[in-house]
Amino acid sequence: MTRRSLATTVAAAFAAACLLPAAAPAAGPAVPAAVPLATGWQKLADPGNEGVGAGYWRPDTRHTWKPAVVPSVITGATTEAAFKGSVEWYRTTFTAPPATAGFTDDVHFEQVRRTAQVWLNGVALGRHEDPYVPFDLPTRGALRPGARNVLVVRVDNRKSSRVREGWWNWGGITRPVSLVPRGALELRDAGVLSDVRCADGGGDCRAAARLDGTLVNRSDHPIAAPRVTLALSDGRTLTRTFAARSLAPGEETHVQFELPVPDAHLWSPQDPHLYGVTVTTSAGDVAQQVDRWRTGLRSVTVEDGMLNLNGRQLQLRGAAVQEDVPGRGPALTDADIAQTVAELKAVHANVTRAHYLLNPKLLDALDAAGIMVWSQAPIYHRDVLLETPAKRDTALATVRGTILQARNHPSVITHSVANELSPVPDTTPGTAAFLAAARSLAASLDPTIPVSVDLLSYPGYARQRAYAAFPLLGINSYFGWYTGKAEHSVAKLSDLGPYLDHMRRLYPTQGLEVTEFGAESTFAGPASEKETYAFQTDYLRRVLAIIEQRPFIGGAIYWTLREFAVKPHWVGGVSRPGVERNSIHHKGLITYDGRRKPAWSLAEHDFASTADYRSVSPAAAAGVADETGGPGRLEALGLALGLLLLLALDGWVIAGVWRRRARARSGRGVAGTRSGQRAEATQEAAGARAA
Repeated sequence: MTRRSLATTVAAAFAAACLLPAAAPAAGPAVPAAVPLATGWQKLADPGNEGVGAGYWRPDTRHTWKPAVVPSVITGATTEAAFKGSVEWYRTTFTAPPATAGFTDDVHFEQVRRTAQVWLNGVALGRHEDPYVPFDLPTRGALRPGARNVLVVRVDNRKSSRVREGWWNWGGITRPVSLVPRGALELRDAGVLSDVRCADGGGDCRAAARLDGTLVNRSDHPIAAPRVTLALSDGRTLTRTFAARSLAPGEETHVQFELPVPDAHLWSPQDPHLYGVTVTTSAGDVAQQVDRWRTGLRSVTVEDGMLNLNGRQLQLRGAAVQEDVPGRGPALTDADIAQTVAELKAVHANVTRAHYLLNPKLLDALDAAGIMVWSQAPIYHRDVLLETPAKRDTALATVRGTILQARNHPSVITHSVANELSPVPDTTPGTAAFLAAARSLAASLDPTIPVSVDLLSYPGYARQRAYAAFPLLGINSYFGWYTGKAEHSVAKLSDLGPYLDHMRRLYPTQGLEVTEFGAESTFAGPASEKETYAFQTDYLRRVLAIIEQRPFIGGAIYWTLREFAVKPHWVGGVSRPGVERNSIHHKGLITYDGRRKPAWSLAEHDFASTADYRSVSPAAAAGVADETGGPGRLEALGLALGLLLLLALDGWVIAGVWRRRARARSGRGVAGTRSGQRAEATQEAAGARAA
């Protein structure tokens, strides 16, 4: 036995020893529930940014606060002044529940845009600067159990001009806030990943639920018997317990184990089956944390340059979303979430996409509706912010936070680490370093689905090693709408087909999806005039036809389902003399106030008539097509010549083998014959390898 195989055997034996065959329910007092901090909020504007010095953070401040709702935005206006951002203070007074022995509390924020500073009863809890991922702040003894508490949050959404984003600069506490009890033992970033392996065509799949997380000893004493129990239920209940090693005070350890799921009911758009998940973290026999959610099991892979779900080649059709409702921005209500999903279903979308981590309630709803998600970290046009290691670390923290929240959702079929970075990362050192680190990070956090990156689509650039390292590439195409750059023009829609053919030649093994395309529309007019409803409809029809002619392109996601606020005086790719430009991005299939445009009907028909899966062989799908939909003439000629060469080579090898065998039979002795046969076998093998 080699040292490597011995190490593998020992590791497997250790893992098996840590997995207990049965898990009894944890004894002891029940884990206290989280407390939503949803009422009693007030806010105070701070236009001069004087609040810290003026003591707005003190619980007894006498400044005039106004009633507020949380979640909410600082202002729902889309004016130039509002886009620049401001400082706003929020506070709420609440009575904390009585203390539970062995438990402390964190304040959990699902989202604050952009920067949050937090005080509890006048004690600074901390600061958070990422506007798109959730965060926790320990109360550090500042909480008064069973008594009155004052939580104060300073929100600053003034945005640096170096931070480029293709959406409105909303500010505020835009998702819920809660008080979360934490035991002596905490399981952080708990994820249940879908480890499913399917044969080609999806006929035979084996499944397991893989739990991944980090156990942390938050106490001041050792914990001798930490355990994590995973239970999966959908009418039957499957359970497995992992016994971790002892942890010293403040120590943490990575936990990962699998729960086999025989005869698994797989999640798919046609059948979005969900399992109930319960993860119980215990110190000995005492429960310290109980997490519950729903998830699904499915396989997502890239095979032969095609994106597959449960072993079948996908055909994506859908529209992207921005979390932006007039007057509320990203502070979505349950009704807003239901409406978004209903509109995606009505247009027959099987996929959607966003530039940042979606609201967890929206992701839950997409799971249940069977709508796939191209999930993406908001690293958008940020090459200048990737130049130094410190800046790259900030971006990687955003990638990490996005994936840890998205990976529990079966609707998420990829983790895209960035959008529209430099078209030449190989000669942009900071971008290349970020892409390599982000790809590795994403693969380590969730190895069960492909990692992707979304590209600026300009013709005339060479293959980039930094992009070729990703198994899945999103193509953001605006051929025929924007003009592009000098020597990299995208002005003609007719150039899209040849560009896609070229991309397949540059990246022959990657899955290729058109993840963004669209045209603005605001008024009635002829299809020959940009920004008319007829132009948008014709543009959508032509792009979808070009994609349909190329089976190596796995799908198309229109930008966007609904219009949204982007920035003041947005031009959108076309200027009309005398027309006042507003802040609304008008490429949506639905107007900002909810009216369906004519292009909606075309999208609805195309999406409904496109099967979720493609019924072609991987070899056929990998071919390069011309504008008529058949193989390109040069490619067809190359295939024919290659086939003739292969047949000729086969004939030469076979003739040589027969000649050698004839010589071997012509009077050699037994020993000579055996020696000749060995030589023939060697020569045959070499010939086969050469062929």
